[in-house]
Parts: sequence; C-alpha cells; structure tokens
Amino acid sequence: MPQYILHINGSQKTVETEDDTPLLYVLRDNLELNGPKFGCGLSQCGACMVLIDGVATTSCMRPISSIGESKITTIEGLASENGKLHVVQEAFIEEQAAQCGYCLNGMVMASVSLLNDNPKPTDQEIRSALQLNLCRCSTHSRIIKAVQTASKKL
Repeated sequence: MPQYILHINGSQKTVETEDDTPLLYVLRDNLELNGPKFGCGLSQCGACMVLIDGVATTSCMRPISSIGESKITTIEGLASENGKLHVVQEAFIEEQAAQCGYCLNGMVMASVSLLNDNPKPTDQEIRSALQLNLCRCSTHSRIIKAVQTASKKL
C-alpha cells in the first residue's frame, strides 16, 4: 500500500492508504481529525472543507495522491499552540454564528481563506466566498456578521 507524508497543522504525518482515498477519509479515519465533516460526498456542501496552502478546498473527493507537498490546515490547526482561538473562531463564538454546527467547519475554513486573501471584504465578497457552504439552520446573517467582526479585528 502506498505511503504518504502529509504536512498537517504544522506537523508531519505518515499514512499508508490507497492512491484514490479521499483526503477527508485520511483526516478522519487515519489521523482522527474530526473537524472536517462528511456532508454530501460530492464537494457540494462544504462540510469537509480544509485549507490547502491557505486556500479553502473540499476534501471529500480530493484523492490523497494529489496532495503532494501542500500544507493542509484543518479547523483543529487554526488555534495557536497556546490554545488561543483564531480570530475567525472567536468571532463565530462572539456572534453566536453556529446552531447545529454541521456546516461550521466549512464556514470557518472558507472565512479564514477569504480573510487570508482579502482582509477587508465587502458583504458581497463574503457572500460569494461562502457560497459553496450550505447551512440549513438559517444562521447565514450571523455568519456574515462574524466574518465582518473578524475582519475588523485583523
């Protein structure tokens, strides 16, 4: 079975798995990083989102063989080593932007990606960046407010 060396959340991990195993399965099943969720399995809901080289990417259909030397960040890797939450995580808590929490991983990761690229986005840019992430709990307005709050703190 092929062996892969992955750069995840600031450390290096080695896993043995088939070439076509989705990154999400490796994260959850091999590395016990359960922040990314299995949602639709079709890269359409955003629940499985991670950062690959700082860019929000769905992981449920991405084969592990396509990762190469890229740096992967899961929601578990956003907090600093001393446990301080990322400004986006703090803003989501402050604005109470979560209900059931299933979409939360993807919303946070997409927001971090957006703010990495554009620290002062407009409301339309926030909506556009979160377009891939589905939330059925109707917390969209709170999520947008959380991203605005995080933006102000950057």
